[in-house]
Amino acid sequence: MKTWVIAAAGFCSAVMAGSAEAQSFLNIQADPSIPTLEEVAGHAPGDEISTVTEARDYMEALAEAAPDRMQITPYAESWEGRELFYAVISSPENLARLNEIKANMSRLASGELSAGERSSLINETPAVVWLSYGVHGNEISSTDAGLALAYHLLAAEGDQTVDTILSNTIVVIDPMQNPDGRARFTNSFEAARGITPFADRYTAEHDEPWPGGRFNHYLFDMNRDWFTLSQPETRGRVSSMLEWHPVVVVDAHEMGGDESYFFAPAADPFNPNITEAQKEKQVLIGRNHARWFDQRGYDYFTREVFDAFYPGYGDMWPTLGGAIAMTYEQGSARGLAYERSTGDVLTYKQGVEQHFVATLSTAEVVANNQSLFLNDFASYRREAAAEARGASDRYFVFDLSDRRWQAEQLGRKLAAQDITVQRLSPGAQACGVRYPDGALVVDRAQPSGKRITTLLSEDTSLPEDFVDEQESRRDRGLNHELYDVTAWSMPLMEGVTSRTCGQVNVFNASMVSADDPVTALTASNAAYGYVVPWSDAGQAKLVLSALDAGLTGRATTEAFTVDGREYPRGSVVFPLAANESNLATTLNGLATEIGAEYVALQSSWVEDGPNYGSDKFVALTMPKVAMAWGEGTSATDAGAARFVLERELGIPVAPIRVGTLPRANLGRYDVLILPDAGWGFEGELGVAGKSAIATFTRNGGVLIGFEGALGALTSGDDKLLSARAETAYLAEEDKRNDGEEAPASGLLIESDEDYDAVTANQTARPDSVPGVLANVIADTDHWLSSGYEEAVALYQGSTIYRPLNDADGANVFRYAAADELVASGYLWEENRAQLAYKPYLMAEQQGAGVVIAFTQSPVTRAYLDGLNLLLVNAVLFGPAHTR
Repeated sequence: MKTWVIAAAGFCSAVMAGSAEAQSFLNIQADPSIPTLEEVAGHAPGDEISTVTEARDYMEALAEAAPDRMQITPYAESWEGRELFYAVISSPENLARLNEIKANMSRLASGELSAGERSSLINETPAVVWLSYGVHGNEISSTDAGLALAYHLLAAEGDQTVDTILSNTIVVIDPMQNPDGRARFTNSFEAARGITPFADRYTAEHDEPWPGGRFNHYLFDMNRDWFTLSQPETRGRVSSMLEWHPVVVVDAHEMGGDESYFFAPAADPFNPNITEAQKEKQVLIGRNHARWFDQRGYDYFTREVFDAFYPGYGDMWPTLGGAIAMTYEQGSARGLAYERSTGDVLTYKQGVEQHFVATLSTAEVVANNQSLFLNDFASYRREAAAEARGASDRYFVFDLSDRRWQAEQLGRKLAAQDITVQRLSPGAQACGVRYPDGALVVDRAQPSGKRITTLLSEDTSLPEDFVDEQESRRDRGLNHELYDVTAWSMPLMEGVTSRTCGQVNVFNASMVSADDPVTALTASNAAYGYVVPWSDAGQAKLVLSALDAGLTGRATTEAFTVDGREYPRGSVVFPLAANESNLATTLNGLATEIGAEYVALQSSWVEDGPNYGSDKFVALTMPKVAMAWGEGTSATDAGAARFVLERELGIPVAPIRVGTLPRANLGRYDVLILPDAGWGFEGELGVAGKSAIATFTRNGGVLIGFEGALGALTSGDDKLLSARAETAYLAEEDKRNDGEEAPASGLLIESDEDYDAVTANQTARPDSVPGVLANVIADTDHWLSSGYEEAVALYQGSTIYRPLNDADGANVFRYAAADELVASGYLWEENRAQLAYKPYLMAEQQGAGVVIAFTQSPVTRAYLDGLNLLLVNAVLFGPAHTR
């Protein structure tokens, strides 16, 4: 038995735990053959925070004790080598026919059954309920709730609710979606705790050091990664979910400790591809939770904060496949006890208990309505395919002659999400266009049609009444109620040319698989050398791999033409004379592995543009890259930048903690990246740190700053960037607050508008934008824009910079004119007007080096793949232009 004390301001209370009665939160007759958590891990549920190892060991012990009712299946391995797994729990009869049940669910998901076939199949198939816990590693109570639920389902004897659940459902428990993050949290907690758990929220056990346990190894918020599929944990989870086709999915989270409990129905706005039937089932499930919570005296709320619009959530992605998927949020103790602002103490055990009850209630509803949920799921899938037939935008077509590698990657991401993708041969016609290099086609008339519509449409509209309410809130000085971005069109983010039309001949088309290698376009033997066209990230990856393999190449700053083909700015030439005899073999092997293109050059003669010996060609070397890391930086942006560079492009990154920069030997690196950062970055950097990066830059280094980090470069006496952030634009007639001098000049206020103008904050930033995709236009005379004439970038937040003047530097990319600015999403009209023509990417010489400033991060969530080539321009070409 363990005894611990909750210490809070003004009081303390002793809580005893660990007895046999504490092994389940409900009064059950327990099967003694089922091991308790205390027997395996040494503590009862909620008395301690179970570690990753304890959770795994306990689930294995349960499966060993009841192999006829529980099986464990691994589905992924984290970057740090931890195995992710799920447990399947059901009756012995159901567990003996799991393959048959999977096959039945696949048939129901196909949308092809007759009414009779569907009815017959539903009668013999238990409904699959998928319960996911802990995608954010420091939202800790959910994992222990999953362990408690597994025990309860196996140990409760003679319990009618449990018997019905086991008979009518397959319960899938994914207890640790983020083991790396949970391990980071538990290590931090154990290192900080003493003999007494303190409820004071400011004590070290509640205050994680950077980056915290929320994220995985590469610091991704994996509750935003579901359609991006950038992380192995997400890919494995999606693949497993598609094997089972669950009809109900729960994603269990935690929120601030002052909050109670949130469950569905979700808040507005709802994605337009969510059906009324799905909304009704959220209400059905929510009502059952309310009954349980009322019986046990728990507080809760619904229909607030947590919306159902962005498709990358752990609830939204399954929803768009036909499931009833929901987020549950428990107020977090973020330790063993937490003193709320009311003075009440929330215990970890309470959090575990409430998540346990909510997820048990979920399984109960599905078990009691098995045929209803299965029928609705099958109907959703059938109707998704049917509603697109005859639509003028039934087909999406991706052009393979423009950014071929990016288009191929997009096709594979879609194929990994239960979406059928087909390939048209070179020369095929579709949507009134001939595709000389072929195209990829996605037909919305398939069971995943609603997911396709959401992910591929240029825009997903917010409900008009919701938009009106948000505009009204802004007028009243209130914050908007959007929880995440309003734009995510995958073709736009990949930089892929996409067209839609109502009819495409796919009779001779071939299927695209998620595992298909991208076909390389290789060259025959060359007399002079080889050229890699500079068109997308796949081409950049080939060049970087070649440089890393020791090859010598030169990049052009101007387009050139050979044998009638124009090679764009940035294209890289590898001459035979400058390389070893294995040049052709090396390039062929690398291109084949990547799926990239290179072309043979039979002569040094060019028909147009610079010759290879011109100073328009610059020598390249594999860049040595360092990055500011740690306190002050945005964990997700630092992680995404490192991930994109290391894992997607093959550039090793040396992370240097911000506080270490003053004494680091930065001169050994070519490039220093400052990821997006918060208000504390400049203080963490300090005068010495800022001096160190200034010296690095002026001595010939390339300093690349993202978004919030630019504040440190534009402030102080020794500025490294001449740009200035703007306040919100006010028309001259609105600038009526004449300062603090006394007495103020006389002023007439004759209307509500006059009053608003007088009271307006004259130095406020523009209103914060939740996130839109914006069109940006390139300065094609600058080497930094190689491979681009225009692009699509994410704009979010409230920062807008004034353009550099020509004497200070170059505005390499600027936002488009106001009427052409928004590529996708909803942007406040005032922000649209002020953002037009403002810089997205700037470059300014500093001594022998250069500052490259992205006013918005190009690596957010690693889903802006169309900007990866631009990042390579900065990292690879920057040093070539400062030597």
